[in-house]
Amino acid sequence: MKTSLVILALVAAVCCFSFSLRQKKEYKSFYLSSLSQFKQEEEQLLHTIRYADLSNSTDIKKIKEEIVSSRSRLKGMDFWLRYFDPISYRKLNGPLPVEWETEVFEKFEAPYKRKGAGLSLAEMYLDEETINKDTLSAFIQTSLDSLSMFTRDSVLMQLDTDDHFFLANRLYLLNLAAIYTTGFECPDTARIIPELRMMMHEVKNIYTRFNADFSVTPLSADYLSLYDNAIDFADRQPAAYSAFDQFSFLKDYINPLFRLNQRFIQSYDVISLSYNDYALNNEVTSVFDKSLFISQNTKGIFSLVEDSAVLNEIKRVGKLLFYDPIISGNNKRSCASCHKPTEYFTDTTMATPFQFDEKNHLPRNAPSLINSVFNHLVMLDGKHISLQDQARGVMSSHEEMSSDPDELVKKIMSCKEYRNAFKKFVKYTPEDKNPGMSHIISAITYYYADFSNYYSPFDNAMNNNSAIAADARRGFNLFMSKAQCATCHFVPHFNGIKPPYIGSEFEVLGVPSDTAYTRLSDDKGRYDVNPAEETLHAFRTATVRNAEFTKPYMHNGVFNTLDQVIDFYDVGGGTGKKLIVPNQTLSSDSLKLTRNEKNDLKAFMHSLNENIIFDTPPAGLPVSSDKSLNNRKPGGEY
Repeated sequence: MKTSLVILALVAAVCCFSFSLRQKKEYKSFYLSSLSQFKQEEEQLLHTIRYADLSNSTDIKKIKEEIVSSRSRLKGMDFWLRYFDPISYRKLNGPLPVEWETEVFEKFEAPYKRKGAGLSLAEMYLDEETINKDTLSAFIQTSLDSLSMFTRDSVLMQLDTDDHFFLANRLYLLNLAAIYTTGFECPDTARIIPELRMMMHEVKNIYTRFNADFSVTPLSADYLSLYDNAIDFADRQPAAYSAFDQFSFLKDYINPLFRLNQRFIQSYDVISLSYNDYALNNEVTSVFDKSLFISQNTKGIFSLVEDSAVLNEIKRVGKLLFYDPIISGNNKRSCASCHKPTEYFTDTTMATPFQFDEKNHLPRNAPSLINSVFNHLVMLDGKHISLQDQARGVMSSHEEMSSDPDELVKKIMSCKEYRNAFKKFVKYTPEDKNPGMSHIISAITYYYADFSNYYSPFDNAMNNNSAIAADARRGFNLFMSKAQCATCHFVPHFNGIKPPYIGSEFEVLGVPSDTAYTRLSDDKGRYDVNPAEETLHAFRTATVRNAEFTKPYMHNGVFNTLDQVIDFYDVGGGTGKKLIVPNQTLSSDSLKLTRNEKNDLKAFMHSLNENIIFDTPPAGLPVSSDKSLNNRKPGGEY
């Protein structure tokens, strides 16, 4: 009897396993069928281009219609393709002809040139005065060639698991929040919302197929109901993206859907096989949780420390060091000299800070240290990959701190309070038992990083349903649409890091050297780090959080008010002001913003002011055994 039961159980298990394999095979077939249909559309498009008369407006119109049809088919597959191979995806629908790789992996390898291709570039090329058929064909042929990447074993293998689904779905939801409604990669703004609607309906089909084939780890009824409501909301909204209620869409639908999907990732023990998930945090439950992605290690050499009492002591010492001019070559300059905590860790008193010589000025302004932890690459030119590298560079720079590292450590250890503290701290750095620059710098970065953990009224509205002013709400909708801010400043940090939050964006804006626009700023920006035609005058896109309090603006501090900044963007950047900027990435067309719209934009940016509790400067500094060092002033002298 027992033998019979065992046999029956084994048979049942085999049947269930076979059924599971059949289900997964059907799900994979669904993906491959969709991919095949897109390939057929592109092949037809390529055929039409090759036999078209590009001087004939009727033929041009037909090509555009087929591009639109192919885009619709592609958007129905974005859910999978963006996740499985984001690099190949840019061959299908790249927003730029040339990009330079600036992902977090630049920490391990040099950036490289990447040429874009695909439907967006083909459509934009059709608007050029002179159209070369070979160039147009190449955009589509390259796209077709890249499709083979999406049928690799490494991709198809993921379709056999439910893990990929929830991770791809997370990326899809993040893109709904940050990309799909902004026009980031859709040349025709009139199609942004229609494409969004179509895509959301297509993803509903993906959801239905997934639940049918992976019934052990399904999307819940609550999730599906909320998604249906999101579709209904999008369908009822105006087709014009400038009239779409981005605020409600994100707050009432996308953010709650993200929260549910994160719970699925946790409860189903989802495992990632993709670098797309390199920086994303599985524990957060809101797009506007500041821990959404991880970009910097604020502890530095103290990474292993978890004891809150020890961390608090490290922070206390870091504060003293932040204000202590002992870190400079002349003992007169501290971190707080240029990054004043009372001014949101920047300096609002001058366009750019003094150099070490106290006569000349540095070429760039002192950016706020608040939220600097949410960048993969540090400095406006992306020169450094960590906060600690940046601090080390500033201290050793002859123009800034002009410190000799060995001498700096010697001076700090001459202070009993510092010496005793670091003797305790090195117990937590087993690979480095002697206090040194890494310990000093890590204490400083851990101190100021703590001020990046505050939230704004806008965050509270998104996370806690708190009330927000009507003009700020209108301003957010403008920010995400007509004003085109969100094509460079992405939620949630409103800086240059977009989903899947593993890369830093650099933009060429055509910033002038003066407000009369007599000439372009001669700062080469990213070019000095990574020389290339596209990187000349490019700068990392900074956050607009706390912008009301972090003047002056732009890399050279040329603008002193937000009104000047908004007017600069509205007119089309440097090119719009008749400066010669051949590689400008900002559109040179006027945004045609009204005065009321500009005021609403400012109201939204003011809603991003974070409710930061600043501490008071130390009353005194640690005493040194070297009496010549004991006249130091907290905060420095200049």
